[in-house]
Amino acid sequence: MKIQVLGSGAGGGLPQFNCNCDNCKAYRAGSKTVKRRTQSSITVSEDGVNWVLFNTSPDILEQIHNSPFLHPSELRETKIKAIIFNDGQIDHTTGLLMLREGCPHEVYCTKEVNEELSTSFPLFKMLEHWGGGGTKWNEILPDSTTKFEIPVMPSYEFYAHALISNAPPYSKYRDIPRKGDNIGITVVNKNTGKRLFYLPGLGVLEDHVFEEMKKADVLLIEGTLWTNDEMIKGKFSNKLGTDMGHIPLNGEHGLIKVLDTLEKPRKILIHINNTNPILDEANDEYKELISHGIEVSYDGMSIEI
Repeated sequence: MKIQVLGSGAGGGLPQFNCNCDNCKAYRAGSKTVKRRTQSSITVSEDGVNWVLFNTSPDILEQIHNSPFLHPSELRETKIKAIIFNDGQIDHTTGLLMLREGCPHEVYCTKEVNEELSTSFPLFKMLEHWGGGGTKWNEILPDSTTKFEIPVMPSYEFYAHALISNAPPYSKYRDIPRKGDNIGITVVNKNTGKRLFYLPGLGVLEDHVFEEMKKADVLLIEGTLWTNDEMIKGKFSNKLGTDMGHIPLNGEHGLIKVLDTLEKPRKILIHINNTNPILDEANDEYKELISHGIEVSYDGMSIEI
């Protein structure tokens, strides 16, 4: 399986247009230790020609421009053959509008996300005015055991795992999320058993999620915030990371301690907020993270299982 990180940042990317935090300031000043990051998305492929896209970042056009393997080779075509949504968040869905010329798109998501993207944030309804009705919905069941398959990856099967996080800020289910509002996805090679587990948002570490993490060969997991009160201390927000549906990296109950217990997977962080000090490779926090054998993804990163 070929895995390409199109975007590694959280909502707003880095630099965020209205932010002058240490990382955004350093990048604008030309720092060599802070990278430009677009909003999180990955794409996977069996043959390196046809790709399954995970989420449609608002930065999707820039991401495609920076990814020659996604460029059309015919007069009109797209190498993106299917789109999976992990949730209905703005930073994971808005880019679908930028792909309207390629409709109809094969879309895979839960019924909860389908509802949000058909009503509260009606992207699917808007796209009905473009080719073939805009999108063709394929339902994902978030029960960890029901597989689904995607035709352009015949050697692989996919599984969805319900995650406790939060519904989007625009949603009537904000702060009362339902099962299916947020999922992690496992992609399994039917011949070798090799596994990718992708979860760009995680609010609570449940046992079934931890068990899936242990089985992964590559774990692409959210690294949004360094500390739970990062946004409050920096005066960027009045909410804790856990209020927003994100487990912090550092601290007694942080993800670093959890990841330290896992021996099998390659551990890579994604969906990293612009305020997170690990995004400056000169910082002690970055060096501490690396000392634990945890990697920080970056736009354009290539991974193969």
